[in-house]
Amino acid sequence: MEDGDANGGENARFWGTHEHSLDAKGRVILPSRFRDPFRAGAFLTKLLDGCLALWTPVEFERRTADMLEKARRGQSERNLARVWAAGAFEVTPDGQGRVAIPPLLREYARLESGVVVNGVINHVELWQPDKWREVDAEGSQHLISGQDALADMGF
Repeated sequence: MEDGDANGGENARFWGTHEHSLDAKGRVILPSRFRDPFRAGAFLTKLLDGCLALWTPVEFERRTADMLEKARRGQSERNLARVWAAGAFEVTPDGQGRVAIPPLLREYARLESGVVVNGVINHVELWQPDKWREVDAEGSQHLISGQDALADMGF
């Protein structure tokens, strides 16, 4: 479920997991409940752990400001900002809610056929299914074990 508008998704929120496939043109369909905040456009970027992130224009601007600030800290931060910006693509879903994933990003995330599309509160993540299962299993194990670090997150 999302809570936002089609003009940049300022208050957009995303939840849930959906499994989809890439089509022959390297496009993935967004779940219908994710589409409205992206109607005016979106930004697709590399993200930690080998997944891709789909950002509303408003969230992308926030991330860009964060990157600019971090880039002032040192060489490794500048390089991170460079790689992140060089791998960012402006995309617009088509009438069926499909987003084209550029080859560079498909290669980074190892997307070949299946794609797991996850809502992650303020953005959407695209995962290679086997990689997502690993991440999900690890995160679920942390929840099961009740690790102290989770207390800091409010669990």
